[in-house]
Amino acid sequence: MELVTSRFRFGETPEPAGYERSEPFYPLSSRVFRRSHLRLPVKALEHAPGMLALLRRRPDVLHLQWLAAPELDRYLLRPRVPTVFTAHDLLPRRTARKLSLWRTLLSRFDRVVVHSAKGREVLAVLGVDATVIPHPVFPSDPPRADDGHTLLCLGTIRPYKGLGDAIAAAKRIDGARLLVAGDPLEPVNGYREQAGNLAEWRLGYLPQREMERALGEATVALFPYRPELDQSGALLQALGAGVPAIAYDVGGIADPIRQFKAGRVVPAGDVDALATAARALLDDPAELDAARAGARRARDTLTWDAAAAAHLALYEELT
Repeated sequence: MELVTSRFRFGETPEPAGYERSEPFYPLSSRVFRRSHLRLPVKALEHAPGMLALLRRRPDVLHLQWLAAPELDRYLLRPRVPTVFTAHDLLPRRTARKLSLWRTLLSRFDRVVVHSAKGREVLAVLGVDATVIPHPVFPSDPPRADDGHTLLCLGTIRPYKGLGDAIAAAKRIDGARLLVAGDPLEPVNGYREQAGNLAEWRLGYLPQREMERALGEATVALFPYRPELDQSGALLQALGAGVPAIAYDVGGIADPIRQFKAGRVVPAGDVDALATAARALLDDPAELDAARAGARRARDTLTWDAAAAAHLALYEELT
């Protein structure tokens, strides 16, 4: 197995174990520009050489985890080997309305993978018969240091993450503390003003030790997302650390919470329901313990070995 990717811009990556890694994509934009506005136009210029070089390879199976420039890939992507695509975000937010573009692109893959039954339903509208492989959790066991009333918002800060709803819900719960931990990809001054003294902010790309410190301090994690993606890596970090979650019912985010009884799912956009669900867990030790047990069940079931076996079975169908 070879991972063909670009340089990770925010920290060190682990040494490959059991696979090879090459970084031919975006050699300049991933090294020089970081969050500069110049990065995207340079990246667009670098995309075609990287994609064409990838397509010249002859692996047994080519598995794409992302299409960084779908408008260009409509013309470039002509694979000549068995090819799989994982639709992590189903239809990425910038091009989600371009249904004909995605219908064309997805038709070029032999298999398309999604992480939930709801994701499969979304792509069925485009004529895609997707395969559901649940995303594994990210297991960890941080020292428990929560005070029994800390609500966590974890991960990159983007408009679709619903941080404003999380702040509004936390303000309706007496004694609640909000911990916001992640890298802001939008201005946060308005959120800071909205939260006042309620929130602690740990901003930037967090190294693993800081991620685990935040998870260890969390009583419950909040995911009031808008419907733009199928599954959340931040949710899977929380469940993997044994932290219960409360989420809006969007995409496939609700699936592991419901399946393993690892928290609560509330209607999308309902801040009152979000606050009520959070208060119910914070105020009832037995309910909180049951939700924590559900998070641990998710960690024990949604393993990387299980996901790997499902992918190998998929690859064997194509070779």
